[in-house]
Amino acid sequence: MNAAGTAWIGGIVRSFGSDRTRLMDIVTAVQHQFGYVSDEAVQSLATDLGIHPVEIEEMVSFYAFFDRQERGRNRIRLSNTPISVMKGARDVARAFEEALGIRLGETTADGAFTLQWTSDIGLADQEPAALVNGIPLAALTPEDAPLILAALRQAGDPSALPAYPPSAADAARLPNAPIRSSLVQAGPLLGGSPDKAAGLRAALALTPEAVIDEITASKLRGRGGAGFPTGLKWRLTRKATGVEHYIACNADEGEPGTFKDRLLLSEFPDLVFDGMSVAGYALGARTGLLYLRGEYAYMWDDLQRVLRERRSLGLLGTGIGGKAGFDFDIRIQLGAGAYICGEESSLLESLEGKRGSPRDRPPFPTERGYLGQPTAIDNVETLVCATRIMEKGAAWFASFGTKESTGTKLMCVSGDCERPGIYETPFGITINELLDLVGAPDAQYVQFSGPSGQAVAPKDFGRRIAYEDLSTGGSTMIFGPNRDVLDIALQFSAFFVDESCGWCPPCRVGTTLLKQGMEKIVAGRATLADLASTEALANTVLRMSRCGLGQTAPNPILTTMRSFPEIYESRLASADFEPLVPLQDALRAAVQVQGRDPVKDGA
Repeated sequence: MNAAGTAWIGGIVRSFGSDRTRLMDIVTAVQHQFGYVSDEAVQSLATDLGIHPVEIEEMVSFYAFFDRQERGRNRIRLSNTPISVMKGARDVARAFEEALGIRLGETTADGAFTLQWTSDIGLADQEPAALVNGIPLAALTPEDAPLILAALRQAGDPSALPAYPPSAADAARLPNAPIRSSLVQAGPLLGGSPDKAAGLRAALALTPEAVIDEITASKLRGRGGAGFPTGLKWRLTRKATGVEHYIACNADEGEPGTFKDRLLLSEFPDLVFDGMSVAGYALGARTGLLYLRGEYAYMWDDLQRVLRERRSLGLLGTGIGGKAGFDFDIRIQLGAGAYICGEESSLLESLEGKRGSPRDRPPFPTERGYLGQPTAIDNVETLVCATRIMEKGAAWFASFGTKESTGTKLMCVSGDCERPGIYETPFGITINELLDLVGAPDAQYVQFSGPSGQAVAPKDFGRRIAYEDLSTGGSTMIFGPNRDVLDIALQFSAFFVDESCGWCPPCRVGTTLLKQGMEKIVAGRATLADLASTEALANTVLRMSRCGLGQTAPNPILTTMRSFPEIYESRLASADFEPLVPLQDALRAAVQVQGRDPVKDGA
């Protein structure tokens, strides 16, 4: 790197106040300026921030959207999930490979394009989908590939990097750039008043303690899947001792099949920001942090515009609503492609500019969260619920749903159904009723709450969607009668191998072994003993993993085993035993090095 590059990096670091906790933003700027984070850039950043280079190395290497080696100026990331594969993603991938003359994972010789798979990008209802320079493209066909490449080649300076975060102007140049709204059925949550500040105004008429009382009376529970009572979380955070208190909005929806945050942030952002402001008032916080997943970078300009508008209306800033002492503002933190950052303690680490490894608990975030201060971390949908509760009252909210699961739930439906999209339904609806609503009369099974949830067979379609029965974060993937249950479970197992942070051996090693076990089962080489050992391993990974990712990674295997034992048994090999890795394969590297084969030579 030349002197100009070093000076540029120094300027970026200073623009963020030489704040080590803003390393995510700083590295994002470096990545865009140079196309990757070189060794020289790492050293320059370390010098300017006064930290060891290894701190930057470990952070950069953790996130999928940061590169340590130079890649193509244009990045084409194709969504790779069971739903995208069902809808033709592999045909689209082959079309791009043929048009570019490269394979997936490679870069063209002229450095213009890199083509690769990526995890779910929040468009499960509109697959096959892709991110092209951060811009989402939906419902792709193989015929779209050459048109997209032609548009990219014609756009601007061929030696320059595309804008990042991407803008609407960038999207306008690409075929199929507009994506349709996912909202199919609105309910009381999304069909209510469009008022930008109804919730906040109602909150400011009460004391902070009374706001928490109202949220508690509504029986609102977290909509991310865990279902922790929101009122209790806010009360614990407010009472905790700290120099500052924070509200963090978790918008890192990486669970395959989930896309409600995309809808809420793109079509109802004021409801989200109003809920954050209500929480800020209740907690005594001065800062709100919205952690936006890197796959949603294209929302950046619009969300910043909404924040500027709210500041101009006096809904953010100092003395909000004429309330002396209520000073509150919101900062958006952009992620960089890491599923595990949806786990709350990993999200906190990322917010502080580190790799997104989970923290040991206790202490919990309500006591010691962002920068060691009390922090309430809430899902996007939860904060929208809080807005409506303050606007219309706890009794109104509790009139929907069930006794233990009040309100409504946003269900993200994709797969083999006539009408995919988002449905706002009251808690207590059965799976059968949901399938009738979306047009899926012949579903073979439903993957409920994403890969980390459970596979539900037709015999259980009478179960109710509620915390007291089937809890969910919202993902509902429907698979018809012609789908291979075991191959889908294998794809989900591969997803967890890719997304494991690698911190603890039960998850790092266990997910890989589970994937290998499923490969053997799918190939028809497994025995009854293999099934038993795979199930035992899955239960061990579940019990011994450090965080929620490892504890739920075995679910695609364990829940399909419980729901479809006959399918597993039908794939069993007739032989008594076949090793997971044949001896010849295990010895291949040693044979090449030594020049002798102990099996053939009898040694």
